[in-house]
Amino acid sequence: MDLKTEKFYQKKGYKYIFGVDEAGRGALAGPVVAAVVIIRSPKFYKTKLGRVKNKRLEILKTLKDSKKLNTKKREEIFKLMKQNPLINFSWSMVGEKTVDKINISEATFLAMRRSIKKLKKKMKINPNLILVDGNQKISKLKSPQKTIIKGDEKISSIALASVVAKVIRDRKMIALAKKYPQYKFEIHKGYPTKLHKSLIKKYGICEIHRKSFKTK
Repeated sequence: MDLKTEKFYQKKGYKYIFGVDEAGRGALAGPVVAAVVIIRSPKFYKTKLGRVKNKRLEILKTLKDSKKLNTKKREEIFKLMKQNPLINFSWSMVGEKTVDKINISEATFLAMRRSIKKLKKKMKINPNLILVDGNQKISKLKSPQKTIIKGDEKISSIALASVVAKVIRDRKMIALAKKYPQYKFEIHKGYPTKLHKSLIKKYGICEIHRKSFKTK
């Protein structure tokens, strides 16, 4: 994975490009989390460029096998992102009750819009283009956007957004596992695994399960 695609859009005049992805869309329990990432060019920084560039390359090298990343690797990348002044990100979480109320697609778009708004406010910029993983544009969003199927495998900013969303959501599910230990959320993170379904069959659903989802 590299920055070729971002550079392609930059050459077309897009200076501020946001990459967006989510985690938890297909889960049976817990929130959906969306994250947005911008990777800025080193030319805007005149000090310590070598160190910053190396950190960026270290992150992108790890992302080459993004689909195979385990929890430890995602946490490592997340830590590197926080240390890198060239990378800025934001995230937002929408709970299961809202998912049931407005449906998972709209809940995902809501989380994405909130994330974008937070990053815009944090950086005091307006994105020229938003690259969205998948084939659905974010509803009720005025900023220019482009959908990219398998974007987390093609676009560095989307891949990093995927990491952020997964790290934040995994931490939340691990915390919820302490409140609902019988469901072992720390293992399956709320997704419809055989283990999760067997525990639902044994204990029934709890308050963080999505009532609008088929749990059997």
